Amino acid sequence: MPIAQPPSETGGHRSDVPVNPIFAREPISIPRFALPDQGLDPEIAYQVVHDELMLDGNARLNLATFVTTWAEPHAERLMTESFDKNVIDKDEYPRTADLEARCVRMLATLWNAPDPEHAVGCSTTGSSEACMLGGLALKRRWQIARRAAGRPTDRPNIVMGVNVQICWDKFANFFEVEPRLVPMDGDRLHLGAAEAVAQCDENTIGVAVILGSTFDGSYEPVAEVCAALDDLQERTGIDIPVHVDGASGAMVAPFCDPDLEWDFRLDRVASINTSGHKYGLVYPGVGWALWRDAAALPEELVFRVNYLGGDMPTFALNFSRPGGQVIAQYYNFLRLGMDGYRRVQQTCRDVARSLSSRIAEFDRLSLLTDGSELPVFAFTVDAEAPFSAFDLSAALREAGWLVPAYTFPANREDLAALRIVVRNGFSHDLAGLLLDDLGRALARLEKQPSPQRGAESSSFAHGAGAPAGSHQR
Repeated sequence: MPIAQPPSETGGHRSDVPVNPIFAREPISIPRFALPDQGLDPEIAYQVVHDELMLDGNARLNLATFVTTWAEPHAERLMTESFDKNVIDKDEYPRTADLEARCVRMLATLWNAPDPEHAVGCSTTGSSEACMLGGLALKRRWQIARRAAGRPTDRPNIVMGVNVQICWDKFANFFEVEPRLVPMDGDRLHLGAAEAVAQCDENTIGVAVILGSTFDGSYEPVAEVCAALDDLQERTGIDIPVHVDGASGAMVAPFCDPDLEWDFRLDRVASINTSGHKYGLVYPGVGWALWRDAAALPEELVFRVNYLGGDMPTFALNFSRPGGQVIAQYYNFLRLGMDGYRRVQQTCRDVARSLSSRIAEFDRLSLLTDGSELPVFAFTVDAEAPFSAFDLSAALREAGWLVPAYTFPANREDLAALRIVVRNGFSHDLAGLLLDDLGRALARLEKQPSPQRGAESSSFAHGAGAPAGSHQR
């Protein structure tokens, strides 16, 4: 058998084979804050970025975020196949546009819109954009009505609990609406109906009610707020609509609490938003905004664009957006259906309630909520403990768990809590492992002479007026 001879240099092949590790081929230095003069080998560029990202936390162990951190391979494949599609370009990608419209109709049915077939809504980049759109529609409707009545339009306000996510604070700031924040009081850690109505007047564009507070996972009483506003209208003639911020709860309540009236079954609910990338189970980058009917979304907010040969109505704030998340949302709707979503969300709730009940058994820990609404709960550390909530958060981080500790806002600044968000993919087994690490952390912290960390040690914050580093949507 003839022995194979190495290819010659002149044949286009090298006589040597590069076998050194990739690190040996890196340039001596790579600029961190400027474009390099010359490009890099793709393997080197990849390795540099990949290695730096290893210092990020493990997303599956991040119990701070509401955002989806696990999805089925089929959904991932569809997203990968759709990275290059611009969902806003409905003329070039008509099937993607049709899937978006189908999702809107499905959500309208899920949320009991009066006429789902002609539902008004759109996808967004997340709930922050969806809340902006809901707030803008409230403001414009109020302005139109005021002008028609010959009344001034220069002092709009919006009423909401101090526990609202920071996007509402941004809305009020960016669009010049006075935020009227109802403070917490005692054991009431979110908006109350009577307290909301007390803040309303003829300049109130709407009341924002949260179906699932990010502070403790509790539902705000949407039906009670609507009933109180009905009474206000009967007494004063002031007609104030409600926007439901259902970033998380609008994809939990329909499946786990079907008899709870919070949606378009209540006539005063004008609009609803949700995050497809939270309990909608899609990877980050998609939210949804829906209105009760066309009258709830002023036509003057809808732009009709002649784009690439097609007439395209748009009312989202962002124009170009990837289509993969919308496609993955439709996949999830098909894949899971009503029963599948119910099983996923109920399992999350079961894990949350089981985990919270076990945490309540530790001597130094007390529950604020137990995960029986959103699969989210908060708990506190006893004031007499030789460690703080922030000490416990840091100890769990050492084991890989990201469990945020934070203080509450106005009127309950004295309250420091830890919060756990149970998402799809966080199993009873993982909950058991967390309990093991929690027990070890508590045993070690008991040996401290006194608490070592306070609120200043935490980079986590949320709610209206929160600083940079807030949980985003």
